[in-house]
Amino acid sequence: MPSAALLQRLAPEKLVIFRALRLGDMLCAVPALRALRKALPDTKIALVGLPWAQQFADRFRMYIDAFFAFPGHRAMPEQSVRQEQLVPFYEAMQAERFALALQLHGSGEISNGIVRGFGARATAGFGVAGNVPLDNICYFAWPETGAEPVRLLALAALLGAPPAGTHLEFPLTPDDERELAASGLAQALPPDGFICIHPGASVRAKCWSAHCFAEVADRLSLEYKLPVVLTGSLNEADLTATVASHMRTEPIDAAAAISIGAMAALMRRACLLVCNDTGVSHIAAGLNIPSVVIFSKADIHRWAPLDHALHRCVWDPDGDHVYGVLERARGLLGGCRT
Repeated sequence: MPSAALLQRLAPEKLVIFRALRLGDMLCAVPALRALRKALPDTKIALVGLPWAQQFADRFRMYIDAFFAFPGHRAMPEQSVRQEQLVPFYEAMQAERFALALQLHGSGEISNGIVRGFGARATAGFGVAGNVPLDNICYFAWPETGAEPVRLLALAALLGAPPAGTHLEFPLTPDDERELAASGLAQALPPDGFICIHPGASVRAKCWSAHCFAEVADRLSLEYKLPVVLTGSLNEADLTATVASHMRTEPIDAAAAISIGAMAALMRRACLLVCNDTGVSHIAAGLNIPSVVIFSKADIHRWAPLDHALHRCVWDPDGDHVYGVLERARGLLGGCRT
């Protein structure tokens, strides 16, 4: 299928997007979702994602109209395959009779086959350009370099959806604030701002050492007379406790069984976030919270926040660059000294 202005020529009444990934990866797709919605204001846009992403779809209702939970694939590591759900899932997708299925998951080696199984009239996405000699499939060469939001925006533009900004978003809701209030954590937060330290990550191997986080937290707290709040999920309470045990100052440990939205509502009150390369760094980008992000595994050029003035990144897989993290944090906290 010729690629030029595909969206305009198809004028799809129903479009489905496949991106079955975790929080940070999903937030990086928001600029592309925004562009698609602007180009297709009357199209019903559905998302196929990991089961957790129902909450992502709910938060971004301005871009997503429906959600389908993906039951998994043996070659994809993000979740175990739910075998009993595979046949009903693909039957449900085909019954939707989508005009277009868009693969936003990655380079396409596995995901393009999954998306073709949705039974849409046309399929598009990244892949090997021209490798399928059919007129209802449109693949574009996977870019080997570039920031993730920009890659996805480029695909949307090739399909006929001009960019509507590269910025991320993380809209907060009244439910987020109510949950934070009900947790009791809001009452413990300092009223005049704080330094947020988030020592966890979706993969523990990506985590900077607790000792390093503690040293950064202590030095910044003493220099800027700002209290430190340690954040994390309930499963990360051991990490926040370990960081606290290495600190000389007294932090507020806010690791708790709260949702992503309530945690974001808590973080919004921070003067600075220091974290690993993980989903909360993209929440900070969406909320315009100054941040220092420590990388140790992932491609820093692909996953670093786009605003290099507000978000500073450090490559430190061995925990050797505490001074570099401190210098970047000081640059962001310059106006906060008391």
